[in-house]
Amino acid sequence: METTLETNPGTVTKEKFKNFKEAGINRISIGVQSFDEKELRFLTRIHDRQTAIDTINNAEKAGFNNISIDLIFSLPKQSKQIWEDNLKQAIQLPVKHISAYSLILERGTILNKLVLDGKVKMTSENHDADLYKFTMEFLTDNNFLQYEVSNFAKEGYECKHNLYYWEHKDYLGFGTAAHSFVEGKRWWNFSSLKKYAGEIHQNNTAVRGYETLNSYQILNEIIMLGLRSKGIDLNLVNKYNKNWYFEKKEIINSFIDESYISQKNNILKCTKKGYLICDELISQII
Repeated sequence: METTLETNPGTVTKEKFKNFKEAGINRISIGVQSFDEKELRFLTRIHDRQTAIDTINNAEKAGFNNISIDLIFSLPKQSKQIWEDNLKQAIQLPVKHISAYSLILERGTILNKLVLDGKVKMTSENHDADLYKFTMEFLTDNNFLQYEVSNFAKEGYECKHNLYYWEHKDYLGFGTAAHSFVEGKRWWNFSSLKKYAGEIHQNNTAVRGYETLNSYQILNEIIMLGLRSKGIDLNLVNKYNKNWYFEKKEIINSFIDESYISQKNNILKCTKKGYLICDELISQII
């Protein structure tokens, strides 16, 4: 069983890591975001470069072999060299998994307001694409397998938690705001801790809502999740719609001809070129 704990540099000590290990945690995910001092200040992180490095090393010294980190690219004023330095630092550390995300503006955040006020300028789409392409090439060249749009892992260290989402398998979620998915039914819990606890006390459940997916919805999710990760299994697709492949064959073949998608053993998978425009491919193929 894989049990992951998420933590951030500057909030956890070597002793805490040892306690986590003793409690049964066997995978650690660390929110590094960047090894660049200026970027960390911009992101208002409480840690610096050395603290991030020390945190990763402390996790290994405490007995963790399965360590993951998060990094962000396309930060304002982030050059290709700064991002390359981030990746070079990451692979020198005892890290088995890297999640590399492009910076996204979220409504209601301080960063979004700064951009709207013209105080911060986001990078161009071309620069973002260039950094992402470099990320894929650099990490795969350094033995990190890309198994999803934003996730890279050493062989055998793909996150099992993530794989269950992307392979459309059943999973149970516990706690506030947690989602579950079993046999085509999805449900989610209240996000407020007070409301969650109150509902448990009164009704023995904290489920806020649920939906039962029909075969059309399940098929679309299989296609979307598959194309973002290890590929669309046509044998699985046939269980929900035997005509889907033939109906989409023309557009699929055009994607193959343009090297956006590859097909092998009944699996349709994004190429590196395809990952660059994955959302666009999904919208057309669905």
